[in-house]
Amino acid sequence: MELDRIDRAILAALQRDGRMSNAALADKVGLSQSACSRRLDALEKGGVIRGYHARISSAALGQPLTAIVHISLTGQFEKTLTDFEGAVKRCPNILSCHLMSGEYDYILRIAAKDLADYERVHRDWLTALPHVTRINSSFALREVIDRTAIGATADE
Repeated sequence: MELDRIDRAILAALQRDGRMSNAALADKVGLSQSACSRRLDALEKGGVIRGYHARISSAALGQPLTAIVHISLTGQFEKTLTDFEGAVKRCPNILSCHLMSGEYDYILRIAAKDLADYERVHRDWLTALPHVTRINSSFALREVIDRTAIGATADE
């Protein structure tokens, strides 16, 4: 989907405030409410806007530990990747999973209550993932930035 200046303005405004009313959004980007609504619908149907959600603190939910886990597989064959990705989707502690180029095949971001809880996730989930040959875990000491707005700076 080709994005014009107005589409980009809509996206920038929604990244800052996803709860903005259509009226406020239309006013902000200089459109009528109906034109703004049509643009939003097109951005949603085109897959540019993938959803709306609340960003909730893992710590507030009792899972303050963040682990970054690098995974190596036996190979990157279609069945290997499909099996692994299907299993990863079933683990509730895995917040994100990315297929990578380079030394590791995947990088996972995992939330846990503490080291004992991470050990449980490692034992019960990670070691049971299909086709895994290596697991390398690192633990976040402090979150410095976690942006959701593409192109934003720390001041926005």
